[in-house]
Amino acid sequence: MKRLGALTLAAVLAVGLTACRGEDNSDAPKAGAGGVKTDTGITKEPCPKSEHKDRGCIYLGIISDLTVGPFHALAVPITEAQKAFWKRVNAQGGIGGYDVDAETYVRDNKYNPQTHNEVYQEIKGKVLALAQSLGSPTTAAILPDMKQNNVLAAPAAWTSAYAFEDNILESGANYCFESMNAVDYAKDAFKPKTVMAVHLAGDYGDDAAAGAKIAAEKNGLTFIDVKTDSGTDKQAGAVTAIVTQKPDLVIITTGPADTAAVVGGAAQRGFTGKFIGTSPSWNPGLLQSPAAPALKALYLQSGPWKTFSSDTPGHKAMRDALGSSVTPNDGYTSGWVWSYPLLAALKAAQASGDLTRAGLVKAAKSLTKVDYEGMLPEGAGNYAGGVDGQIRQSIISNPAAGNGTTDVPLVKDFFVGPTAKDYKLDKPCYEKL
Repeated sequence: MKRLGALTLAAVLAVGLTACRGEDNSDAPKAGAGGVKTDTGITKEPCPKSEHKDRGCIYLGIISDLTVGPFHALAVPITEAQKAFWKRVNAQGGIGGYDVDAETYVRDNKYNPQTHNEVYQEIKGKVLALAQSLGSPTTAAILPDMKQNNVLAAPAAWTSAYAFEDNILESGANYCFESMNAVDYAKDAFKPKTVMAVHLAGDYGDDAAAGAKIAAEKNGLTFIDVKTDSGTDKQAGAVTAIVTQKPDLVIITTGPADTAAVVGGAAQRGFTGKFIGTSPSWNPGLLQSPAAPALKALYLQSGPWKTFSSDTPGHKAMRDALGSSVTPNDGYTSGWVWSYPLLAALKAAQASGDLTRAGLVKAAKSLTKVDYEGMLPEGAGNYAGGVDGQIRQSIISNPAAGNGTTDVPLVKDFFVGPTAKDYKLDKPCYEKL
């Protein structure tokens, strides 16, 4: 009885503290705005910075690589774009009787799975869902808990494993399909005989390398697999592998600084083959690096969507929301695109009368399409279709041409190569590497 009394007192104190800071961590469903059921991460009180005092607040968390990890140059604009996206949602009326807060619970994962899990545990009782969970290995560290607690997340990653997860709202072609398409494109454009994948280990690099391997084998090309570690001072082995084995095509899946070290180092030692980088391997800042001449001569970029300056309603909305003072960066583009399916799920859950965590996951699974405002092809966002609903189209661009920021030439518009078109995705690709 003494233990029960202590727990009861603790619960009362917790509720009191929650009320003081405007958060509601209770898991018990309750009636929210318009009678909609709510539980964790939603309050009747307005969001801290909201101008709409008649609205409650939906709190979303963001866990990203904001300081020292290999993707922070992309992650910072990804995060800023997501903040701008949800501000636009609020300006357009919010979600039912709620604004969305994607600023209070922003945390840095330093691209470390343990750190990612630590900050997730810190905020998970305060948010309805995650507007961003950056990284494949980092997100994998929290996925079991997400499933157990019905936490939905928009990932900042494209691993094919997400096709099998109900708690992940992925957007765009995964690394595996993207690399299949890159090899199929190169087969016609460059006539390679040998394909090498240079990549980080784990379900980021391994997933892309698996796609390259599958496409190379389908096209009768020799495939070489080279794993590397993150860090510009750790690329000597990869460079040596390239210049000694002389592949015609290198599919590179690393951080941007590593890309510069590999491409620049290989070119300096006489390599003249082609590189195609997977989505996160590029950042415009590379054009200010010593590797810029090599990148301009040898490098193309694959991607799940068109670049920052593209002409679609969604791209225009993004640029308007960010303002003219930002330096163009496709981290912004990615952060903006990744937000659309979570918006669609929130609207669907609110319309169904159930904005609980479980209700949001159910709503996400029911989506047959998402309005990406033209940033992805028609039919994207078919989460109800499961694995078969996965989008397989990607693009090829030349980010080192033009000025590398607002003028990024599109080499090939959305397409599906024969390898990705025919491939049966029956398990994550990286398991087949």
